Amino acid sequence: MNDVSATRAADVLLADGTTVHLRPIRPQDADRIVALHSRFSERTRYLRYFSAYPRIPQRDLDRFVNVDHHDREAFVVEHAGELIAVGRYDRLGQGSHQAEVAFVVEDAHQGRGIGSVLIEHLVAAASTEGITEFEADVLPVNQAMLRVFMAAGFHIERAFADGVVHLWFPIKTTPDSLRVQQAREQRAEARSIARLLNPKKVAVFGARARGTGVGAALLAHLKGAGFAGELIPVHPSATVVGGLPAVPSLGGTAGADLAVIAVPVESVPAVVADCAAAGVHGLVIVSAGFAESGPAGALAQAALLRAVRDHGMRLVGPNCLGVANTDPGIRLNATLAPLLPRAGRVGFFSQSAALGTALLAEADRRGLGLSTFISAGNRADVSGNDALQYWREDPHTDAVLLYLETFGNPRKFARIARELARRKPVAAVASPVRPPALDAVTVGPDARGVAALFANSGVIRVDTVAELFDVGLLIAGRPLPTGDRVAVVTNAAALGVLTVAKAPAAGLRIADGYPRDLGPSVNDVDFVRAVHAALDDESVDAVIAAYAPALAEGDQLGVAELLRVSTAGAPRPLAVVMPADPSFTVAPGYGDDDPAALPMFPAIEEAVRALGRVARYAAWRREPVGALPELPDVDTARGSEVAARLAGADAEDRGQADELLAAYGIPVVPSRWAAGDRVVDVARLMGLPVALKVATKPWRHRIDLGAVRLNLTSPDAVAEAYQELERLFGRGVEVVVQSMVAPGVACVVEVVDDPSFGPVVGFGLGGEAADLLGDRAWRPVPLTDRDAAALVRAPRAAPLLTGYRGADPVDLDALAGLLLRVGRLVDEQPLLSSLTLNPVLARPSGLAVLHASAEFAPHQPRPDSGPRRL
Repeated sequence: MNDVSATRAADVLLADGTTVHLRPIRPQDADRIVALHSRFSERTRYLRYFSAYPRIPQRDLDRFVNVDHHDREAFVVEHAGELIAVGRYDRLGQGSHQAEVAFVVEDAHQGRGIGSVLIEHLVAAASTEGITEFEADVLPVNQAMLRVFMAAGFHIERAFADGVVHLWFPIKTTPDSLRVQQAREQRAEARSIARLLNPKKVAVFGARARGTGVGAALLAHLKGAGFAGELIPVHPSATVVGGLPAVPSLGGTAGADLAVIAVPVESVPAVVADCAAAGVHGLVIVSAGFAESGPAGALAQAALLRAVRDHGMRLVGPNCLGVANTDPGIRLNATLAPLLPRAGRVGFFSQSAALGTALLAEADRRGLGLSTFISAGNRADVSGNDALQYWREDPHTDAVLLYLETFGNPRKFARIARELARRKPVAAVASPVRPPALDAVTVGPDARGVAALFANSGVIRVDTVAELFDVGLLIAGRPLPTGDRVAVVTNAAALGVLTVAKAPAAGLRIADGYPRDLGPSVNDVDFVRAVHAALDDESVDAVIAAYAPALAEGDQLGVAELLRVSTAGAPRPLAVVMPADPSFTVAPGYGDDDPAALPMFPAIEEAVRALGRVARYAAWRREPVGALPELPDVDTARGSEVAARLAGADAEDRGQADELLAAYGIPVVPSRWAAGDRVVDVARLMGLPVALKVATKPWRHRIDLGAVRLNLTSPDAVAEAYQELERLFGRGVEVVVQSMVAPGVACVVEVVDDPSFGPVVGFGLGGEAADLLGDRAWRPVPLTDRDAAALVRAPRAAPLLTGYRGADPVDLDALAGLLLRVGRLVDEQPLLSSLTLNPVLARPSGLAVLHASAEFAPHQPRPDSGPRRL
């Protein structure tokens, strides 16, 4: 397969949640194109070709399957070894920016969203080849095709002539077309996961007849949970397994919705083939020995995924714990955990199979009820992003917990997590530490920066599994804080004092009139009554009830039960602290009919920390959603040409970033490099006064090391300054000659491709001290207007921009505008791997970019950009 075919091929989810493979057409597809054509109904042929067209003449067939991928491109869609659709564009004349587009789908597969997928991929391919507009001729009776075009989100013009509807539209991505594409993606991915978690028939492979082994345990767990559907053990010879009738294969049965597979790794391909023949939708493969075991296992996993997707299936795993659904109408426990999780309204995703069982046990111990659970293991196919897409619309899920080790598609995670978190709280454990190999090639956000990136996406990031459950209890079925004011009700003065001490670090304030110390002799009823009074207090946003019995045998259980029963439906969140036996965390009487567990903590510090994180999330959610503003003077096409020309160039090549920035309306103060006798001549040419700066690292910008000379007003001053630089940095040292600009506060803007979030924009104050302290704030692209405004104010040194110690405040709007343009640039130019603007001088009346450097990399498809793909 050539390079174009490799980059344009994709596995794609259709509207019904099944997968197909889309790729450019090849000459060897001729026979299969003829076979596809033979399966079209007469009506489909007429609607596509405007005539009966019973067979494809050889000359037409040769033209169909031979394309140059530039003026002519065609995509075929494959399923189960057959072609089921084809779409193409043909440029309308040499050098034209217009092309004719058409597609046709086999009758049996119409209505599955294939047409919209073909349009997306044809648009993406044509855009890279200089085509800007599509045209199409459609018969008026072909309403289905007209709807596909009209619903694509492009601005479509149409006219009727000679019995044909003529359509034409610019193919540049628009906000509407992007929204349409992402909405279709969300529905398809959610549908595919819904079918995995709501099966009516489950087949189990690998259960031994004598009841031992992993497969038998999975079957027992499914039975023990009371699965509401039909269980089908598959065994090569036994007729009964686990007390259920067994079959030798699924091929001779009515099939199944879900197959749970626990066979040796070498037997997995045959089992997958059996499932494909039976039309199974999804597989849960707990078998190990794939990518986690080494290179040979990785090859086996790649072959497994290809077989799964070729037949339209989805895969959880391999090397996973399984999936669960506590819905009383489903009761699915297709996991290695012996008990179905406690029913509740929290969706839980765990990448780790090894920790999965312990995580489920801890959720039960803490009283945290789950709606559904997914352990993805090696994540060959189904990932946390798929789960988030499902939970976004799932009516049974009110909050989401994530245990993540890596990000498969970080850019997509940031986007869909932000969309979900606007509706439902999301909390995640994710390490801020990047692998050493990545540290060697990129410098990006530190731990503080990663935490800020999570917060910007609306995700409540925690550091440990214990903290994940602390937060989970507060967001599961309880109201969010409406502010940062916390009331403390306690019967122990020391607990109140400790809360006052810990609250500020968590971003909380103690509400007026609190803490309220009721004394050690207060009875249970009066204590609970005081907690209720705090929950009803309009000047309070959240309540901490801290109860310590005066005697070792004090009735904490009784107080906890009173609080659990009486505070259900309270208007404010409640965190209960009972410093006693650490194993006591769940109030008695908790049942499936009461999914909101009482949030209980053994220590004040844990309650305050969790409540502070939830309060920050609630504040983020109250903020208005930002917009992507129109930016004048942006020439994306020119920027792409410049980036393509500079891809792979040395990052130190002079002026390479300036031209790219100019395409996005970001001027860089002109400068020229010079050395020796030419320095004075260049200074005269630039126009006095000028500045001289040593051009090479590590001295560039180092005014503190004498590497910069400013405000040189005459040729003699330039010559003298250059001689001083030669004495310090060597004869013939190369310098940058630059026109002087008005002074300002030095700032730095950076762009890096972060391994956790994809491309991110960083902002901070300039200077070695700021670099040493890592005082950078970060946001993932694309940047909204609110993102940019917040980013300018986020560094710890930001008060220097707003009039610190009597200085004039700088133009923050100008800085935010610069960040918006940088964000747009990096979002649209995947060849750009890093960018630094340093220094940027911010002034009360605008700003000036004095220096820019960039690095470029060979083109790689950027995750979560372009048409839909798995």
